[in-house]
Amino acid sequence: MALSQSVLEAIDEAQSNLRNALAYAARNERPMVCSSIAEIMSKLETIAKYDELFDSLENATGKNNDDFFGN
Repeated sequence: MALSQSVLEAIDEAQSNLRNALAYAARNERPMVCSSIAEIMSKLETIAKYDELFDSLENATGKNNDDFFGN
C-alpha cells in the first residue's frame, strides 16, 4: 500500500523546511545541530524509499499486505 498523497506532501514540505534550517544552521550553529538536522532529513527520505521498495516487492510476489509477511 503506497503512502497517501497527503503524507507524501507533508514529508516533502518537512524536507524543504529542514533544508532551509540546515542552510541557516550551517552559518550560525554548532556542527552537532547540522548533523542532527541532516539525520532527520535522511530518515524522511528513507520512509519514502522503503515504501517504494515494499510496494515493488508486493507487486513482484503478487501478494497483498496480509500475506506478504506470512500473516
